[in-house]
Amino acid sequence: MDITDSTGPRPTADRPLLGMTVLVVEDSRFASEALRLLCLRSGARIRRADCLMSARRHLQVYRPTVVIADLGLPDGSGADLIAELAATPRRVEVLLGLSGDDGGEALARGAGADGFLAKPVESLARFQTAILNHLPHHRQPAGPRMVTAERVEPDRIAFREDMEYVAEMIDGVRDDAGLDYVAQFLGAVARSASDAALADAAGALADARRAGRAIQPDVARLAGLVQARLSMPVAI
Repeated sequence: MDITDSTGPRPTADRPLLGMTVLVVEDSRFASEALRLLCLRSGARIRRADCLMSARRHLQVYRPTVVIADLGLPDGSGADLIAELAATPRRVEVLLGLSGDDGGEALARGAGADGFLAKPVESLARFQTAILNHLPHHRQPAGPRMVTAERVEPDRIAFREDMEYVAEMIDGVRDDAGLDYVAQFLGAVARSASDAALADAAGALADARRAGRAIQPDVARLAGLVQARLSMPVAI
């Protein structure tokens, strides 16, 4: 079964993505929450997959208007999913890569992405423009579009959920691939949350891994920072 979202309400100037569905393939709850808010402000429905396997399952049933794929996922690279979708005869209308890493845009576009969103994604105008620039004319809102300076701020509970997720990973990681994923995931979350200390620690672990240095001090530092953030109270 392949359910599309080609019918429904027409986009408007203040809700330019009305009637569309955005599939967000993103493992971070914090980054996903930002994208959820951006979709809500834009009038789009959102579906989320936290890994490649989940995204592929979703795409067997639904064909969204837009797919936004993070490049660093627990079971592989979002670039692989982009390449698959770009080569599909019934291609989704917009494919966007998503990453906070240097070189992410080149990787996404090389795989066949129409565009790219650099983390953190907070600007409503930047989000809408990245999608609208690649939509066909019949999907565009009629008349002039309202350009806003609005920015979204994800709930800090989502950040805490990311910290809980990575704390379990740090405790259980036993191989190099797991360590690389921990460093990549935490670096991306830290940049999205403007957490410089956490970003520096994640970068230090990644650098140690690339240089073949002892990683125990960097892992311990990172684990301590994660626990410190888990101990902070979160307003509900």
